[in-house]
Amino acid sequence: MSERPRGSHHKPSNAPSIGEFIVLTAALMAAGALAIDSMLPALPSIGASFAIEDENRRQLIITFYLLGFGGGQMLYGPLSDRFGRKPILALCLSSYALFSLLTGLSGSFAMLLGARLLQGMAAAGTRVLVVSMVRDQFDGPTMARIMSLSFILFMVVPVLAPALGEAVLAAASWRAIFFLLALYGLFLVGWLLLRLPETHPPDRRRALSLAKIREAVATTLDQRVSIGNTLALTLVVGALFAFINSIQQIVFDIFERPDLMALIFASIAGPMAITSYLNSRIVERIGSRRIMLTALHAFAAVSLLHLILLLAIGEHLILFIVLQALAMASFGLASANLNALAMQPLGHIAGTASSVQGTITTIGGALIGLAVGQWFDGTTLPLVLAFAICGVCGLLTAIWANPPGHPAPTR
Repeated sequence: MSERPRGSHHKPSNAPSIGEFIVLTAALMAAGALAIDSMLPALPSIGASFAIEDENRRQLIITFYLLGFGGGQMLYGPLSDRFGRKPILALCLSSYALFSLLTGLSGSFAMLLGARLLQGMAAAGTRVLVVSMVRDQFDGPTMARIMSLSFILFMVVPVLAPALGEAVLAAASWRAIFFLLALYGLFLVGWLLLRLPETHPPDRRRALSLAKIREAVATTLDQRVSIGNTLALTLVVGALFAFINSIQQIVFDIFERPDLMALIFASIAGPMAITSYLNSRIVERIGSRRIMLTALHAFAAVSLLHLILLLAIGEHLILFIVLQALAMASFGLASANLNALAMQPLGHIAGTASSVQGTITTIGGALIGLAVGQWFDGTTLPLVLAFAICGVCGLLTAIWANPPGHPAPTR
């Protein structure tokens, strides 16, 4: 990079500026979020197109994507450790564009779910390889700072994506949303090929063998700081996916305000960008562990307060927005630091480690989100209870994973 922050290891030649690198990594991560958030307002239209009357069944459009996103991650880490980040990422983005197009052309609900599964598998490479590229060059609090800065820009997507989906639906059918996703994937391919250098040079690559992969997987799962922070992140991501699965029905059916869908979503998701920026400013001074534990305490406390108030006085739209926004703000502080702490001792196997951790986090979170979404009963109780349980369990897991005075070694 043209700026060499503390903690960097490898500086590729002809690198873009640190600012462009952050914007590009955010744009890459946004591909996955766009494929979820932009089509949330379209769920009723998609269900009507295929005569899917059960509203809970429409959530499978989200879940199949997330399962593909989780399962596909195991492919890309070992491949990128062997062949480099850039060619694998270009292949992922090209496939993402193709399967987005296929989703938009689906003639049946089964075909759409299959295309969504493949779209998620293709998008999985963006998650794995962005984390790997950042870890190739940064570690510890510096990595957390870079991830937070990327996350700030990335969070513009969930804030604006539902509004984008609504705008498309006002002018065209739901299929046009997926055609736009295909164009976005092709745009990213061009940007990647023109501007991003390889961050994983040949002298650091690992042989592509089952023995090497098993060794890297075992190392990732064996380290307390790696698996513990990964499981903690899985729990809070599960709460996030439960929110994504449920929010359309909550806004449409409980509060009966479909006209406010984009505004409510933005109001709840927006604070994550603010706290991600805050994290980028303070993490190198305060430290990832301290910020993460404080954020998880806040996440658990706010979620428990929401549950108590719901049981005591019932749910109200403003109360729901405020408390969910506070929980999401806590998530914004916790997530980048959990990710950085989990990756801290694994720089020598960053690709495979990112794959393993991402697979656990995404599939585990998707299954939690699916279970909570299918439990939807016309009230917010399933979602609020899930937030409280995930918050408390995530906090306890993180405390176990990060005992005081035992920083993870850096390699």
